[in-house]
Amino acid sequence: MKALTYWPTGAIVAAPTTSLPEQLGGTRNWDYRFCWLRDATLTLLALMEAGYDEEAQSWREWLLRAVAGSPDQVQIMYGVAGERRLTEWEASWLPGYEGSRPVRIGNAAYGQRQLDVFGEVMDALHQARRKGLAGSESGWAVQVAFLDHLERIWKEPDEGIWEVRSGAQQFTYSKVMAWLAFDRSIKSAEQFNLAGPVDRWRSLAAEIHADVCRHGFDHELGSFVQAYGSKQFDASLLLLPAIGFLPASDQRVRGTIAAIERHLLVDGLVMRYNSKETQDGLPPGEGAFLACSFWLVDAYVLQGRWHDARTLFDRLLELRNDVGLMSEQYDPRARRLVGNFPQAFTHLALVNSALNLTRSEKRAEQRAQSKET
Repeated sequence: MKALTYWPTGAIVAAPTTSLPEQLGGTRNWDYRFCWLRDATLTLLALMEAGYDEEAQSWREWLLRAVAGSPDQVQIMYGVAGERRLTEWEASWLPGYEGSRPVRIGNAAYGQRQLDVFGEVMDALHQARRKGLAGSESGWAVQVAFLDHLERIWKEPDEGIWEVRSGAQQFTYSKVMAWLAFDRSIKSAEQFNLAGPVDRWRSLAAEIHADVCRHGFDHELGSFVQAYGSKQFDASLLLLPAIGFLPASDQRVRGTIAAIERHLLVDGLVMRYNSKETQDGLPPGEGAFLACSFWLVDAYVLQGRWHDARTLFDRLLELRNDVGLMSEQYDPRARRLVGNFPQAFTHLALVNSALNLTRSEKRAEQRAQSKET
């Protein structure tokens, strides 16, 4: 993680590579040499829990600089120095890694709306306060402005955590993270005596929570689904108990985890969704998403399924290369790592799962409850 950090600003790139394919010979090839806001929570949690306070503080400062200004102009990702324009283009003269074309420079996702980043930013800043990282009045003012903006747009569709290129939808996970933004801000205001319209935020959080439970849960399937009205499963929903949206013991959460186990496991690893059945604007076919597999480890921990959690964790560790690094995905058929490498998101998920398995006070429970320490 330190090697992926741009020292002058504290920004951490998703990966130092571009266009390493998610499927060999395929077209799902992206430029990951940028910094995504959604990495904020996992990054801060991992760094703080591992004792890297200086690096965590640098990341927090980068985050506040990146999102400063008008909330309606916030992007889901930036360049390492805060660059906003990340225009995507194709280097058509290059053959690509093992014939995987096109080779892309830049990433068009920077112009997408992804509501989940609001929740990630608010959770990250709340966790930073809980861990004693220096805060500021200006930082809180940024949060309040963000929430005012989110209040106006949370009902609108977006492209979601997986950055689909098939058009905006009412993604369940995006709505859950909108709830998280208000929930964590309420906790920050109450625990740290910060001024804000807490009663209004509490009402909005309750409204969003009810909306997700009404429209994002499919009673016939017994599971939360990828988007309102959809019949597709999505591994991002493994995070519902981890962030405290519902407890791991809730029957709806139990049903969601069981459905993901039945429908999204390939060779014991988790696919983020079924790319053959889900319309994401791209040809189907990709590897198992390694961060999602670590999320399943965390879900097992919260369910008290220690043997399952440790077995899957050990299975994931076996996929590392000779120097212990991992990429974004793993191809169970080719039995090799695929996607951009090394992938920050994967390693952050690994660190958090390791801490969940080894600490006497489980981090997954800490984040879900978000009580003041």
